[in-house]
Amino acid sequence: MENLFDLSLINSTIRMMAPLLLAGLGGAICARVGIFNVGLDGLMLIAAFIGVAANVFTNNIWISILLAIIGTMLFSLLFGYMIIHLKANMIVTGIALNFLAIGVTTFALRTIFGVQGAYYNNEMVGLPTWRIPIIDDIPVVGNLLSGQSPVVYLGIIATIGMYIFLKKSVLGSHYDAVGINQVAAKSQGVKIKTIQYQAIIISGILCALGGVQLSLGQVTMFSENMTGGRGFIALVATMLGQSNPIGVFLAGGLFGFTEAISIRLQGLNIPTNFTLMLPYVITILAMFVFKDRTQLSAMKNSQGSSR
Repeated sequence: MENLFDLSLINSTIRMMAPLLLAGLGGAICARVGIFNVGLDGLMLIAAFIGVAANVFTNNIWISILLAIIGTMLFSLLFGYMIIHLKANMIVTGIALNFLAIGVTTFALRTIFGVQGAYYNNEMVGLPTWRIPIIDDIPVVGNLLSGQSPVVYLGIIATIGMYIFLKKSVLGSHYDAVGINQVAAKSQGVKIKTIQYQAIIISGILCALGGVQLSLGQVTMFSENMTGGRGFIALVATMLGQSNPIGVFLAGGLFGFTEAISIRLQGLNIPTNFTLMLPYVITILAMFVFKDRTQLSAMKNSQGSSR
C-alpha cells in the first residue's frame, strides 16, 4: 500500500491532468463569452486522430501537432458557425459534434489504415520529455515537475497566461462583458461575434493539444473513441472551476489524480472495471458536492438560441 502513494504518483497526476486541463481551459474561455461548449470531447478525439495520422505520414512530431491544431480549429469553427451564425442550440450542436467526431475518426481509421479498434505503428514519434534545467537539480521537486512532455508544460503556461489575460487585459474584460450581457457589451462597441469566434478558436487549439497529449504523449497510438469521455470530465472541471483558469487547474488536478490512482489500483488485484469507473464516479460526486458553486445557473442564462 505504501507504494500506492509515493512521489511518482504526483508526477503521474500532472501527466494525466494535462488533457483535462487543456480541454477544461478551452471550455472556460468559451464559457467566458457565453458559449457552453459541449463538444470538447469530439475536438480532442479529432486532434488525437489527426496527430497520429500526420505522425505516420510525416514522421515529425511538431508537424503532427501543427496539423492537429489546424484540423481541430476547422472542426471548432464548424461548431462556431452553427451556433453563432445559424443560431443553432449550442447543447445539441455540441453533442452532435461529439458523435460526428466518433464517426469521422472511426471511418478514417478503417479507410486510411485498414484496421478496426486501434492503430499502432512502432515507427511513430511520440512527444518528447523535457528535463528542465535548474528545477531538474532540485531534490524531490525535480522528480515531480521535470521529465514531462512539452504539452504538459504548455498546459501550465496556458493556465497562467489565460488568468492574466482575463484579469488584467482590456480584451479579457471584453470577453467577460460578452459573457455577462451581450446587449450592454454591444452598446460599448464590442464586436460580439468576433470575440466569440476568437474564444472558439482558442478552445480548438487547447483541445487539440489535449488530444495530441492523449494519442502521442501518454501512448503512441489511436483507438476508437480513445478520449473515453475525458472531454465531458473537462467540462465538469470547467464548471467546478467556475471558468476561472486557476479553478480549472485545481479541478483538473483532482480528476488527474483520480485517473492516476485508478491505474495504480489495477496493480493491486482490484477488478479493472472498478478502477476504470473511479474517475467518473468522482466526477459525479464532485458535481453533487460543488453543485451550488458551479456555473450551471450562469449557463442557463447564456445567450444560446432555443432553436
